[in-house]
Amino acid sequence: MPILLFLLDTSASMNQRTYLGTTYLDIAKGAVEIFMKLRARDPASRGDRYMLVTFDDPPYGVKAGWKENHATFMSELKNLQASGLTTLGHALRTAFDLLNLNRLVSGIDNYGQGRNPFFLEPSVIITITDGNNNTIGSKCLFWNIGR
Repeated sequence: MPILLFLLDTSASMNQRTYLGTTYLDIAKGAVEIFMKLRARDPASRGDRYMLVTFDDPPYGVKAGWKENHATFMSELKNLQASGLTTLGHALRTAFDLLNLNRLVSGIDNYGQGRNPFFLEPSVIITITDGNNNTIGSKCLFWNIGR
């Protein structure tokens, strides 16, 4: 049961328009929707769980956790608005904290006793950002949709 965590840039720079008139945030939302539709066709995706995290300050950045269903995830994805600064470092920390909390709750990690090696739950963080310079802290770019 892999966990796919989508980390979307919701900074004000994502309101930029492309030559087609759509915003970068609209393109990011569309990419996530297409990914999920294509992934749903694969029989191996039956146990997949999806999480949606944005660049908003914690705890507001977590839009859909591991317990939400597909409809909640899609609703939160469609309602995303772009504002604020690009805080990639804080957003990544929130994403890893959320994944670690899930491992603690599911029993994969035991507090003070380490990880149970016989449990395997792969996690993937997919980050979509335009990579503009209006950041706080260091800059890190994973997928540049704007250039």
